[in-house]
Amino acid sequence: MTHDSYLLREMKVEDYDQVVEVWKKAGIELSLSDEKPEFERMLKQNPKLCLVLEQQNTHRIVGAVLGGFDGRRGWVHHLAVLPEHQGKGFGKKIMDELVKRFCDMNVVKLKLEVVETNRDVVDFYKHLGWDERPEIITMSLSLRDSQNSPC
Repeated sequence: MTHDSYLLREMKVEDYDQVVEVWKKAGIELSLSDEKPEFERMLKQNPKLCLVLEQQNTHRIVGAVLGGFDGRRGWVHHLAVLPEHQGKGFGKKIMDELVKRFCDMNVVKLKLEVVETNRDVVDFYKHLGWDERPEIITMSLSLRDSQNSPC
């Protein structure tokens, strides 16, 4: 199938189950922040930045990304393509469209995080022009479902 047989479109709440399937099959570790209420909140706050790649004849979602803008930086979350569709340029197609949308918003810088267990994807991002920043330490604080939670 050619890229023409696929439609890149904005994500909808109804896509949730298929998107989660793509993430799981692509090896993305999901957490509380990936449950449906959080997914809906992300789409509501960033409707034009959350995208899916859909096979036109079957309406099967084969790729997805959540883009977010915090008012200062653009963020890329969970870019994934089903394993059987990887290596065909679909990840690049999704990322190129997301970057274009951030450019249209005049966003200065984009950020993303890669978990250590997914190091293989670093070469993909480097090929797309992203820089690895080993001097930056990422830290997080869970606000729910944690013994140390302040909430």
